[in-house]
Amino acid sequence: MKIAIVSPFSESVPPAKYGGTELVVSNITENLVTLGHEVVLFAPAGSKTKAKLVETLPRSLRSMNLKNAQYGNAVIVTSIGKIAAKLAQENFDVIHNHVGWRLLSLEQLIKTPIVTTLHGPLNDDYQNFIYSMYKKSNFISISLSQRKPMPELNFVANVYNGIEIDRFPFVEKPQGDYFAFLGRMSPEKGPLQAIMAAKAANVKLIMAAKVDAVDRRYFEEQIQPLVDGKQIKFIGEVDHQGKVELLSNAKALLALIQWEEPFGLFFVESLVCGTPVIATNRGSVPELIKHGETGFICDNEEKIIQSIDQIDRINRAACSNYARENFSAVQMTKGYLSAYKKIIS
Repeated sequence: MKIAIVSPFSESVPPAKYGGTELVVSNITENLVTLGHEVVLFAPAGSKTKAKLVETLPRSLRSMNLKNAQYGNAVIVTSIGKIAAKLAQENFDVIHNHVGWRLLSLEQLIKTPIVTTLHGPLNDDYQNFIYSMYKKSNFISISLSQRKPMPELNFVANVYNGIEIDRFPFVEKPQGDYFAFLGRMSPEKGPLQAIMAAKAANVKLIMAAKVDAVDRRYFEEQIQPLVDGKQIKFIGEVDHQGKVELLSNAKALLALIQWEEPFGLFFVESLVCGTPVIATNRGSVPELIKHGETGFICDNEEKIIQSIDQIDRINRAACSNYARENFSAVQMTKGYLSAYKKIIS
């Protein structure tokens, strides 16, 4: 097939450091090329791929998009228009949209079938308002829990995110005596809850996270004062190798999310390294974590503390095998290929 893939504008593909959606886009793209498909990737300057790359944002505009919301919105709108024009001119079999409703707003001008992977939650008024206008468009969810707020959308498939398994080596005996936090330094990711749990259980916590501009005040006022460099350490944003080292040598990942997370790559990245996950019972967690087998799903602080104390009961090999069997990039790509064939048949 000839496939167009449209990636978001904030990060290159793959991302240099943090960027879950962009990493997923990269994994899909590279695996489709490996399987022999003709792929055109629409992504920001600096992206690297085996597919044909069409740069959507030069570095100067990408920087503007990241730093200034008003300029950023203008950059996105004008870029979407240019992308849509190119998509309409070229004969693709299918267009895989990862930028949401913005491209769908021009869907009627493009003859090629479009399928949109929804990477964010649907449980707020804004998302409900926007996507209620596109109920008949083709959507793919990344977890079944993601669908619950808007079951009326035309979901053609559910495809769990997948990772390149070989890039996350299994570690049977971790070298560290710490627990890990990984992700964005934002309230919904639960960094404060992770710190409180570590303090209550008297264990070490190493935190690797990106601090976006919108979360800077939260970090400086609520998180930074609790980082002592001894029990609670903050090492900033890490690259892939830093992420692997953090996860594989941890006793467990503390993923005490405070929102309905639709997937969460860090869950499966931790598991494939052999590192169990202690998570709150929100969003996709029950679909990704097997309670008592690959980690613990907790409803309150007391259970979180109990789980930290009992973490050595979890078999690390079982964690890794479970992730390898269910969340590989190859398996994800096959799921998308089935969805493509469904909408063009």
